[in-house]
Amino acid sequence: MPPEYSSAKLKAELVANVPKLRAFALSLCQNGDRADDLVQETLVKAWGHLGSFAEGSNLRAWLFTILRNTYFSQYRKQGREISDADGIFAEKIAVAPGQNDHMDLLDLRVALAQLPADQREALVLIGGAGHSYEEAASICGCAVGTIKSRVNRARRRLAELLSLQPVGDFCPVAALDDA
Repeated sequence: MPPEYSSAKLKAELVANVPKLRAFALSLCQNGDRADDLVQETLVKAWGHLGSFAEGSNLRAWLFTILRNTYFSQYRKQGREISDADGIFAEKIAVAPGQNDHMDLLDLRVALAQLPADQREALVLIGGAGHSYEEAASICGCAVGTIKSRVNRARRRLAELLSLQPVGDFCPVAALDDA
């Protein structure tokens, strides 16, 4: 076993977080068996990447982030998978053009660059990096309310810059209706 995995304290903390991880997993997937599988996969991923964990930092936040990302990866994958043994559904599927996603990403990058630095930083920490408001406030050295305000203003300004409508722009099917 590599030396970075030899910390008994780290192993004990991993085990101590299992009930909290299971409760969080259960709240996400609403199914005990799936929650157990999700916790197990989280622990396997965490164990495999213990070398990248900085001992002394927030292990619980790290584990919860792994669990959350694993859940949403599975959820997205599940959303793309449909049982269609006879192929009837597959014959009717239309796919939105892929280049729109690339152009949308370029537009987002341009819009992000137009935000004030403090708002962009807050939005990226919360929305992109997945930090809590408390963690983002600690990173930025300001109050939690300030971070919330910056994120809110940044989201509003992005929506304005990107000319987003409440529902239509977020729905890939809307792109097909325009064609």
